[in-house]
Amino acid sequence: MTHTSAKAVRGGLLAAAALIVVCTTPAQATVPERAAGNWLYLTVTRGATPSAAPHGTLLLCDPPSGHTRAADACAELDAADGDIGGIPSKDGMCPMVYAPVTAHARGQWRGRPVTYTETFPNECVMAARTGAVFTLDAPEPTAT
Repeated sequence: MTHTSAKAVRGGLLAAAALIVVCTTPAQATVPERAAGNWLYLTVTRGATPSAAPHGTLLLCDPPSGHTRAADACAELDAADGDIGGIPSKDGMCPMVYAPVTAHARGQWRGRPVTYTETFPNECVMAARTGAVFTLDAPEPTAT
């Protein structure tokens, strides 16, 4: 029967751990590049009460995904250098109905933090001023 000393086992484990670290280092180098990508967590809250439940999604732009109109939203954000307020307003007619919506975004664009919050009189005005960025899927109806 062969007995292995605890010192030999520890030495073997340390060598294996060092090998794992050396072998995985190149893969870890891509993590900061991926984290520096363009992404925004977007929410839209309907109603004038602050307690209304927001509807949200994660917009990823490297490559565009996670959003109904991700490619359009990413292209508009790219043209505005990540500044949602810098997206050109669309021409159009919106009804003069007061049904407030609050758009909120947080994330990063080209390594810079992005925060944006604005309340619009209705969804039409929000879409005209923010393009495809806040065009989220309709929230699931709640059971009554």
